Amino acid sequence: MDSITEIEMFAGYNPAGQPVAEKLQAVKTDEGYRLVRSPAFIKGLASGDLIRLDEASGEFDIVRRSGNLCVRVFSQQDTAGFEEALTSELEKLGGELELHSPRMLVYKVHVSLGFKAIEAILEQQVPADAQWLYGNVYDPADGQTPLNWWLELEE
Repeated sequence: MDSITEIEMFAGYNPAGQPVAEKLQAVKTDEGYRLVRSPAFIKGLASGDLIRLDEASGEFDIVRRSGNLCVRVFSQQDTAGFEEALTSELEKLGGELELHSPRMLVYKVHVSLGFKAIEAILEQQVPADAQWLYGNVYDPADGQTPLNWWLELEE
C-alpha cells in the first residue's frame, strides 16, 4: 500500500490579506504527489490529480489530471438536512463524499458522468439557502473561464 503523507499548500488569502494554507493527504510518487482527496479550498484540483509541489511556497503545477471533478457545497445552515439525499444520488453516479462538515460538503465525481447529469442532481438536492460550485472547472484567476481539461481526456 502506498504511504500517505500530509502536504501543505497555498489556498489563497483571508479577508485581512494574509496567506492561508490547506493541508491535504497525498501519496508521494516519482513524479510528484497524487492527491488522496479533493481540497476544500484550493482551486483547480480534485482527488487523484498528480501535482508537482513547491514545498517552500505551497504552490503547485498539475502533472496529470485524474478526470475527477471536485464539487463543493457550502451552506449557511447545517448540511445534515440534505447531505444524505445528495450523497445517495451522487453515489448512484459513482460519486463519493470526501469531506463532510456542518457547513460544507466536498465530493469527487468523474467527469465522464457528464456535467448535465451531475448538475441536475445538484440543482434538485441542494436547497436554495446553500450553494454548490465546481472546484476544478473554472480558471482560479477569474472563476469564469472554463479550464477545459476534460476535453483532453476525450482524445
